[in-house]
Amino acid sequence: MSVTVHVALGERAYDVRIGEGLIGRAGAEIAPLLRRPRVWIVTEETVARLHLGALQAGLRAGGVESAALVLPPGEGTKSWPHLIRVVEWLLEERVERRDVVVAFGGGVIGDLVGFAAAILRRGVRFVQVPTSLLAQVDSSVGGKTGINTAQGKNLVGAFHQPSLVLADIEVLGTLEARDFLAGYGEVVKYGLLGDAGFFDWLERHGPALAAGDADLRAEAVRRSVQMKADIVVRDETEQGDRALLNLGHTFGHALEAATGYSDRLLHGEGVAIGCALAFGLSARLGLCAQEDPSRVRAHLAEMGMKRDLSQIPGDLPDAEALIGLMGQDKKVVDGRLRFILARGIGEAFVAGDVPGQDVRALLDEALGR
Repeated sequence: MSVTVHVALGERAYDVRIGEGLIGRAGAEIAPLLRRPRVWIVTEETVARLHLGALQAGLRAGGVESAALVLPPGEGTKSWPHLIRVVEWLLEERVERRDVVVAFGGGVIGDLVGFAAAILRRGVRFVQVPTSLLAQVDSSVGGKTGINTAQGKNLVGAFHQPSLVLADIEVLGTLEARDFLAGYGEVVKYGLLGDAGFFDWLERHGPALAAGDADLRAEAVRRSVQMKADIVVRDETEQGDRALLNLGHTFGHALEAATGYSDRLLHGEGVAIGCALAFGLSARLGLCAQEDPSRVRAHLAEMGMKRDLSQIPGDLPDAEALIGLMGQDKKVVDGRLRFILARGIGEAFVAGDVPGQDVRALLDEALGR
């Protein structure tokens, strides 16, 4: 049983299938896209150990053969050296423009492989098979691809839409609790930015969802993907509404850079802390009620998630240095930082005129300085 969310982008339209058992049906799902019955899978070691055999068996069951490249896990893989490795492997494998590459993993693999597909022969088709909650609800949908550099996160990349997304809910059961909750940070973001009813739903069902209820997980993924798809269709290349999807990310990306893109802070943890900070800044500026940031933080606390800078292991730079890291963010326009702020839960908007002293005061307070 699966549900389908259609991303209506004209000639680049595609479906996102959400449900259980999709990896076992991968061959039947992907075969209609193929000119020849073969695909090239790029994955990482942890996912390969747990699921690569099942994916290749599912492909064979549908008459599709495959070859696989297995990369190291972790955010460090989303880099120039591994991009070169993926592209050169695909060239050595004589992958043609009409072939299909499969990105099989979390957000790191999806972003890296999508970018490799975008630049290989000026554009090769690819399919996303996301294996983390974060990738299923966010990075696998919408066509943003890229790598990190020393200067910041996702500063090099391209918009390249997948041909299909297969979000198999079953694989979420193999995630470590920390990784699942990091993905949940992106789920919460959707309710906070544009759907107060969804945030209400998460407050009621979040603990059961985290505990493993498959139906609740599928519904959370479906609602998140539908919201993202609707926004992407309106604004594919982030000229307007799509920027709302960056709620929490201006703070989060700076914190990821400050912690060296290491396991000190996972991306979704940075987003969750960033959302709490964005609502705190909104309240400080008088844009939303004081109760709103408290409600956000209470839900994150109930879910056992990070919500404060003090929960990040190790030392952090001071407020001025964090603001400097934000200055490399893609959301900087004409040298001015743009924040996604909120007038309430479910009412986010883009703000380009936030007083620097208020950001600095918020961070000083959050850092306990």
